[in-house]
Amino acid sequence: MDKNRFLIYSTVFLIMALSNSVIPVLPEISSTGQINHSSFITTLLFSGYFIGALLTMIPFGLMADIYEHIKLIVLAIALTFFAGVVLTFTENIYLLIAGRLIEGIACGAFFPAAYAILSGFREKNRYIGEFNFLLNAGLAAGVLTSGFLAEWSIKGAIILFTIMAALILSIGISALFTKNKAKKTIVRKAIPAPNFRKIINKTFDLKFMRTWTTAFLIFGITGVMLAFYPEYSKDTLSKPELGIVIAILYVSSMVTNIIVGRMGLGFKKMVFAGILLATTGVIIAIKFPFLGFALIGIGSGTGMIGLPIAVSHMPLEKGLAMGIFNTYTYAGLAFMPIIAGLFVNLGYQAVFILSAFFMVMSLFLKDGVKSEE
Repeated sequence: MDKNRFLIYSTVFLIMALSNSVIPVLPEISSTGQINHSSFITTLLFSGYFIGALLTMIPFGLMADIYEHIKLIVLAIALTFFAGVVLTFTENIYLLIAGRLIEGIACGAFFPAAYAILSGFREKNRYIGEFNFLLNAGLAAGVLTSGFLAEWSIKGAIILFTIMAALILSIGISALFTKNKAKKTIVRKAIPAPNFRKIINKTFDLKFMRTWTTAFLIFGITGVMLAFYPEYSKDTLSKPELGIVIAILYVSSMVTNIIVGRMGLGFKKMVFAGILLATTGVIIAIKFPFLGFALIGIGSGTGMIGLPIAVSHMPLEKGLAMGIFNTYTYAGLAFMPIIAGLFVNLGYQAVFILSAFFMVMSLFLKDGVKSEE
């Protein structure tokens, strides 16, 4: 395996695992220390990761077009390690929030550079599928490990993944120095200063809005289901059953990433199928959670292979394009549950149906990305 791919694969697993390892023990972590915390402060501890990622995706996307991608990936690993150390050793709620923000910044540094590298390979469908497989594997591992190690230590999983970050960081630094030592002097072409008007225009360009909107919705609809389904199903599913339902979403997405990534489908077919499957899954989950969440996982897994490939075909610098793409995905995770929450008074079923409706409506937006077919 290519060394860069190994570093990308191990890093995406690490970042996702550490970020999700906080979630199961969030109440215990947020109640530590000497200060009585408001619900807003506790919410910041949860949302800090997404805020950090949202604020930095586009800036790091621009940097990915200027600096070596591998340097940004090593920076992301270093930030992840530092965040893990902060989360491990402090009980101060404000430092814990800062740690979560740093986690998000690491995510912002990593994803544009990682996608830019992978989209440059001939077998990009397969590699992005493997990448998304490990992304979901990291999310699942973070939740499961946190639960199992909680009896030993509330921060047991955080400690474990911080140690893993130190190991991966040493590998990344070694690879970076080895590469720099072997590399001959290269004259890099001048890169113009960032054109902020262009960034704003491309971020909201109607020609690409279907891709951006789909990225927002396909991540956001998963966030809506994870945010509201536990409360919706509290009288019908036990806690172990709910855990299995959520695990099915991750596992089905992981399997889909591997299978679909090797099928050689065009990105438009993958995005179209992903939207329909995820939408169908949301509706079915209202009555049949196991089947519904499996379909959501299959749909999101399919769409999240097609979308980065669609972005790679845009007439934009790769780093900027991937930065905008990841900004929309994390905006979906951060804001779609909040938007959906405004309609909770209509009932959870109405929230799920409305989310599915808007997902389907994205199919009717004009698609300005040229197909590779």
